[in-house]
This record gives sequence, structure tokens and C-alpha cells, in this order.
Amino acid sequence: MLVVALPASASSPLSNTNLHQVTLQVNGKGEALVTYRLPTGTWRHVLAWGAINANPPSAATPQVRFKYDYSGGWGKYHNARYWQTFEKSQCGAYDGPRLALFVTGCKAPDGSYWALQSWQRGLPLLGFKPWNASQTAYEMHLSHWTGDLAVLTVGVHWTYGHSAIGVFGQLLYQGKPVYGFKSTAEGNPLGRYERNVYIDTHNSVYGAGWWRESGILTHNPSGTFCHSFVPQKPFPGYPSKALRPAAPGDEYRFTVSGPGVTPVIQVTVPGLDKWHGTEDQVAAQALAQKVWDSTMVGDKRCAPENGST
Repeated sequence: MLVVALPASASSPLSNTNLHQVTLQVNGKGEALVTYRLPTGTWRHVLAWGAINANPPSAATPQVRFKYDYSGGWGKYHNARYWQTFEKSQCGAYDGPRLALFVTGCKAPDGSYWALQSWQRGLPLLGFKPWNASQTAYEMHLSHWTGDLAVLTVGVHWTYGHSAIGVFGQLLYQGKPVYGFKSTAEGNPLGRYERNVYIDTHNSVYGAGWWRESGILTHNPSGTFCHSFVPQKPFPGYPSKALRPAAPGDEYRFTVSGPGVTPVIQVTVPGLDKWHGTEDQVAAQALAQKVWDSTMVGDKRCAPENGST
């Protein structure tokens, strides 16, 4: 079953995009100061505070989120020069887990980590070339965490009677599924618990290199998702109504914002050849089936019948 969503907002990106000369400072009060130059040449100093890690999914408890002051301190302290007097950064060199899309980061005295990551989240789906500036924008994501990061488990297998290639996976944080409670019929998040997994395909019929194939909302309550590379209709508002071809590639890349204010996670895996029923392919499909069976427990969309592929 295909569950395809349009690009939707994440929890912790800065409101400005395509930033230059980005720096990160952290003081002893748990505030971060992000300084950057806009494409127009204007400098911006942004205070961020008030959030760390993530809450487990709860319809009654709001997800953690940063408070931002884009005036550099006037909004919080009524001091227009606060950013100029920001105490010397207490953050040491970053020695945390390796992060994809990493721009800069540091380790605070309390052992927590702060990081900035930049990526093109808003690319159009189904291999379309961008047709407006917002789709090519590089967002800057701020994160603050302790302990282990979210874990994105992915698999690749043959679907539709071995006629197509599909991908599937699950997003976990502290051993529990990551999912939300509110979204549009198309899969656009309406809250801060929801997470879209963005799937890119490499060297496909779309062309050489990486192309955005899909953005899929993780399912409630399993935190799982699935997608098969089959012909699909473009979404409303896209520049063409012609059916898009199946676009399996030689690699697949999965990118998702971690829950709460935890970092963006990215996983890349090799693709599969067309099904010929060889001994190696049969063995690979059997292994993928085991991963599917253990991952898709509780998913009524991808695995409505006892988790079978």
C-alpha cells in the first residue's frame, strides 16, 4: 500500500533559509545564539532556548519545541544589544555521534549536545525538477539532545508479485515508535509529533544523481512506513498531469527530522536489480521478509494481513 505525502513542516528549522556564515554559541543559561547572514546580506542573530530531546507520542502532552527570539534578545530581554553581550560560549568541541547534513555543533558543560544541520526538505516529489524557489531552499535545523538519537530502520524488497521494488522502515526513539495524531488526507502533519520520511532514489529514470521520490508520514501507532516504486499520478498543483514512471534506483536515501528537537536522521541503502528468481534474490527476499515481519507489527496500512509482503 502506498502512503504518499506532500512535503510538510518539521519541528525545529529556523524560519530563514539559504543561510551563510552560520555560527553557533551556547551560554551557561541553556541559550543558543545562532548567527548567520541572509542571501540579501543582512545579518541575523537568533536566540533559542527551552527544549531538549523529545516527549514520547501523547495526544494530551505537547511535544517539546524551542522558543526563538529573532531580534537577538529584544523579544526576551528588551535588550537590543543582548546578542552583543552574549557571554563567551560555554560549548566545547563537538564529539557526539556523526550527523548527516552537519553544519556545526558543540558539547555543553552539562553534557548535552547542540547541532545545526542543513538540507533541502522541500524538493518536489516524484522526480519533478523544482519550479519555485521555496522547493530548492536549504533549511537550517537546530537540535539539542542527550543520550541516543532516534533510530531509522529501513529495508528493500520486491513487491507486487516481484514485479516492483519497494522500501519500508520504522522510526524509533528510546525504543518506542515515533508517530503523530493529526494530518491531512494527503499526509501533511498538523501537529508536532508527526514525522515525514523523505525518500530519494539514485540514478533512476528521473535522471542521474539523487531525486526526491516521496515523503511518507510514519504510521500511528507503529512508527512504520512503506512505499513501492510503481507508476503514480502527480499531485495537485504539479506542472504535469501525466503519469510518472516507476523509478527504482541503484540506491535509496531516507531522511527524517528526529522527534522533538533531536537531530535529522539520514540512512542510505543499496537498491535491488529486477527480479529474476535467482538463488541470491530468493535468499535476499527471505531476509527482507524477516525484517518486514518484525518491523511491521501493528501496521494496518502496509501489512493489513498478518504482516505479509
